[in-house]
Amino acid sequence: MERHLNYQNEKATLFLIPTPIGNLEDMTFRAVTILQKVDLIYAEDTRVSKKILSYYNINKNLISLHEHNESKRYEEILSNLNQGLNIGIISDAGMPLLSDPGFLIVNETKKAGFNVVALPGANALLPGLLMSGIKTIPFVFIGFLDAKQKKRRDELSQYQYYPQTLIFYEAIHRIKQTLEDMYNIFGDRNFVIAREISKAFEEIISGKLSEFNELDELKGELVLIVEGFSENLSSNISIVEQVDFFIESGLKKTEAMKKVSEMTNIPKNRIYEEYLEKKIKEEK
Repeated sequence: MERHLNYQNEKATLFLIPTPIGNLEDMTFRAVTILQKVDLIYAEDTRVSKKILSYYNINKNLISLHEHNESKRYEEILSNLNQGLNIGIISDAGMPLLSDPGFLIVNETKKAGFNVVALPGANALLPGLLMSGIKTIPFVFIGFLDAKQKKRRDELSQYQYYPQTLIFYEAIHRIKQTLEDMYNIFGDRNFVIAREISKAFEEIISGKLSEFNELDELKGELVLIVEGFSENLSSNISIVEQVDFFIESGLKKTEAMKKVSEMTNIPKNRIYEEYLEKKIKEEK
């Protein structure tokens, strides 16, 4: 066990600084102050970040830090920290590290014994959740799913039986296909899209996953909130597929059948008969 007091030493600090997700006035006073004071600022996209800094009259050079160069940047950042320089990391919008680069650098910075301070501030997932009307606690933040459909469906299968509210980020051009995949795997659950949060055209879209075809073309950034698993929710997944899912997750066949029986209130002997019948057909 290790204990580290971020504000009780003279070591250099790596600051994780949230930036507005839409409305530039969502920047905190402290975030502006820290950006003014740090010696170096690393940004996901320097062009985007320059606009934010310009709005607050902060004149500093920005160094690029993105998913393609993070593995190279961390040695440079550690060298700067060793020289006593305080460093700020910002992403294009919201909290750094949430579906953005920075995890490797934070890990290495902590191992080296420097301070890592995350400032509270703007993000998309919490406002989206609070406005959704779907149960707020407990929730699981998943972020972006894979862009390829097969991998995306495999990922969704992992979350099929999570009872917690599920929160996703998704690209606007994939949202309709993602909702359809969710309907096919999760069954017909409530969902909410929180779009363009904090911007002039902020919109909350609520519906059932079965209504995915009714969704018009959307623009902008969005957060997707989906109701968690409940025994009362219908599922489009067959009993056999549910049993196989738990077997693939590591349960023995009898344990998997018992689990499905408990969740669906279907007698275990019926599940066994249906499962056995399906497997016999597959072998023919």
